[in-house]
Amino acid sequence: MTLTVTEKGYAQDARAGVAVAGATPRSIYDYFAQAVIERHDAGLAPLTLISCDNLSNNGGVLRQRLGAHLDRLSPSHRRWFEEAWTCPATMVDRIVPATTAADLDAVEEMLGMRDEGAVITEPYSQWVIEDRFADDRPRWDLAGATFVDDVAPFETAKLRMLNGAHSALAYLELARGHAFVHQAIADPEIGPLIGHLMCNEAALTIRPSPGQHLDRYADLLLARFRHPALPHRLIQIAADGSQKIGARWLATLADNRAAGRSSPAILQAIAAWVLFVRGDRQSVDDPNAEMMAQAWTRAGSDGVVNALLGPSGIFSEGLVLSNDERVKVRNLLS
Repeated sequence: MTLTVTEKGYAQDARAGVAVAGATPRSIYDYFAQAVIERHDAGLAPLTLISCDNLSNNGGVLRQRLGAHLDRLSPSHRRWFEEAWTCPATMVDRIVPATTAADLDAVEEMLGMRDEGAVITEPYSQWVIEDRFADDRPRWDLAGATFVDDVAPFETAKLRMLNGAHSALAYLELARGHAFVHQAIADPEIGPLIGHLMCNEAALTIRPSPGQHLDRYADLLLARFRHPALPHRLIQIAADGSQKIGARWLATLADNRAAGRSSPAILQAIAAWVLFVRGDRQSVDDPNAEMMAQAWTRAGSDGVVNALLGPSGIFSEGLVLSNDERVKVRNLLS
């Protein structure tokens, strides 16, 4: 079974009660826990659960949180889940702009029928899957999927190079009045900064798998971003930033800091995100939008960086900016 529920679909509020048998499911963990229990009790085979979401270690996150959920419901069923079910990690790389009404109209004109589920994508696609299945694996490799022992290098490259660049373009270029990625990457002031972020900041933190060429990947990404027929809206990319920039920017920043390297492009992007979440230019689509706006109100421009990115901010300890980095971001706000 494959699932795509976005990064925030994996959030788990420990304060929320656990759904009991027969209750209306409230999360993916409720649905899957019910499946584990019912399949076990009916004598059915275990499943492979394949997350296709843009989440670091997506299979591991799903496995850990579903296991914890099952443990609160039925420890005996958790043991079966841990022993027999698998949750491979995956990396899916394909740019998919949000479908618009105009897209649906164009598809209808082309096909002669209405498809409300139509999706517009770029030509490029890549699907890398950890080779760990509960039973025989599907022959998805015949259609171009790649089975590997370790997805991490591919996942990290996608998160830090593609997604990190996308988020930087979104927050930097929305402030400059652009609406689409292909417009943003053509900006002579910002385009080179994005190339620097990919090659001189993100790529340096990645240990590539054999045959994985990060310089070629960066060139390919820039060509994909420039595709004029792919109307990828920056405001779509900007959504849920507080759920994304940890893996896309802050992890890169932390790795470079540990290696004694600076990340000026990422710091500039962080400053643009801090300004964006103030919400005075456009609405902020983010589960933490209200809290971040309140941080601006309480702390002002002098204290908001500490409030969001300091030790008591919204990110985990390993992703907190250093004092020097927070000073640089504050200076960029002015």
